[in-house]
Amino acid sequence: MSQHRPSILLVLAATLAACLADIPVPAAAEVPAIVARQRNEKKVFTDAEIVEGFLKTAFGAEYHLAGRVDRIRKYDRAVRVFADGNRADRKAQLAKVVADIRSKVQHLDIAMTDNHDAANVVVKMVRDRELYRTIATYYGQERAKEIRSSLDPQCLSGFRKNENYEIEHSDVILTVDNGDFVFLDCAYEELLQSLGPINDTATVPWTMFNDSVSMGFFDVYDQYLLNLLYDPRIKPGMTVQEVKAALPDVLTDVRAWVAKVNHLE
Repeated sequence: MSQHRPSILLVLAATLAACLADIPVPAAAEVPAIVARQRNEKKVFTDAEIVEGFLKTAFGAEYHLAGRVDRIRKYDRAVRVFADGNRADRKAQLAKVVADIRSKVQHLDIAMTDNHDAANVVVKMVRDRELYRTIATYYGQERAKEIRSSLDPQCLSGFRKNENYEIEHSDVILTVDNGDFVFLDCAYEELLQSLGPINDTATVPWTMFNDSVSMGFFDVYDQYLLNLLYDPRIKPGMTVQEVKAALPDVLTDVRAWVAKVNHLE
């Protein structure tokens, strides 16, 4: 394999249908399961708690096919998202998710596009029964079997990066027929992870990048993580040591931004 060939990283969503099958989901935009989580959301964190989560999610990968995972990976260009599917309601929800992310991550230029060729993030929307067939189309039958046996995902995302660790393209697969909560929970987690913080962690209880945590919205803690990653001082290819040296100054500015957009004291 050429050293310039992009590597692919894969990660599953935290949401598993079996865990959420008993949650009633109305057709209305206001989802009770999400409202309840927002009401009880933890919003105050120490510097150490934020840094721990950032280092654990921005480095490594829960499942990867090739390439090193000990460097910062992120987009170094505008991100354009294309929705590939037939459900107009899910496309509208996805557009709101993207707009929400754009409004809360200061240095990330992300928006929807109607042009597939102009997109560097393609979101494939499928029925639950089509999920594994779709995964096989993307990654081949053998990889699909391996993913199913090791991850058993409800939804999935992956990205290609170049030799400079700049993400060049992301693919996200979402199921559309498991209810509003599952769709929104998957959409937020997979879109955000496709931007770089692709490593799940079981040791940080406040992040949606923990398989046992389901949010359905862009929580304050994960806003800290994405704003750290997309600060211009955190560059693709940086090592853990380089990031640790830059974080104190970056975190000061990120705290001010997150407090502003969330009206925190």
